[in-house]
Amino acid sequence: MYLSVIIPTRNRAKLLNKVLGSILNQTYSQHNFEIIVVDNGSTDETREICSSYEQKISHYRYIYDETPGLHIGRHAGLKAAQGKILVYADDDIRAFPTWLEGIAEAFKNPQVALVGGKNIPDFEIEPPDWIKQLWIEHNGRRSIPMFSVLDFGDEIQEISPLYVWGCNFSIRKSVLQEIGGFHPDGMPKDRLQYRGDGETAVSLAIQQLGYKAVYNPKASVYHWVSANRMTLSYIRNRAFAQGISNSYTKIRSKKTVSNVDYVQMLRFLKQKIRRIMLNMIKGKNEISQSYEEGFRAGYHFHQKAVKNDPELLRWVLKEHYLD
Repeated sequence: MYLSVIIPTRNRAKLLNKVLGSILNQTYSQHNFEIIVVDNGSTDETREICSSYEQKISHYRYIYDETPGLHIGRHAGLKAAQGKILVYADDDIRAFPTWLEGIAEAFKNPQVALVGGKNIPDFEIEPPDWIKQLWIEHNGRRSIPMFSVLDFGDEIQEISPLYVWGCNFSIRKSVLQEIGGFHPDGMPKDRLQYRGDGETAVSLAIQQLGYKAVYNPKASVYHWVSANRMTLSYIRNRAFAQGISNSYTKIRSKKTVSNVDYVQMLRFLKQKIRRIMLNMIKGKNEISQSYEEGFRAGYHFHQKAVKNDPELLRWVLKEHYLD
């Protein structure tokens, strides 16, 4: 089975070097996969790091596109890929040696459209106690959605597509094309209003179409959690981005801009993070307040921006973003 590993990146050369280094140690033969690095306008040593791997990886390509947005890199990789299976990875992961082997095994079942594995946290510093208590645990499964880390154990199992997250996201090329690709994500700060709901829309479409998603513990990675993410300011900023995404999803679902009661939206949000809040001992009120304030601000920011900008509304309502 031929796999196309697609790594969008921007100005994180040192982390990218670790990703590419971990791919050199795969148990899966290099003859059976290609690496496509899509540079989204880096100004650091990214190009030099990429060049250093040209002779180390059998099938390797570097693509440069400075147009802002994570979806730009994801779609550039889709268009360039020669494999029928697309393996999307963030530039801040390190792959288990069995990563690609596990992905290939899972896709032997033709009904499987999406594959993920463990996303083990790679903390830059020892996490403070309140971070450790963010783990949601249930029936042997544990996760911190805010950091895109999860561990569902050591057994292969069918899971909801919503538990295959962007840092370790493998999908059949034909299915991604059928769905119409990814929605916008990963926008720079000065273009946050153009953010969408990223791979979540793809996962929801897979669920609606009745395709299977599989968790294979072989297909696992370590996911970098930097020190600056373990702060209340990061939680607020992450919630702000989530508020934008929820506004985007809501507008697309109604094909119009409406005055949605944000209290109702926050009630739904609270249900999703209730387990987190119940498990917290320290900083419960501060964390809850930071997240809710950020979410509310992001949601209203996007609603207002769309109402005042017809071009932004057209962007939100685009049929797809492959072009």
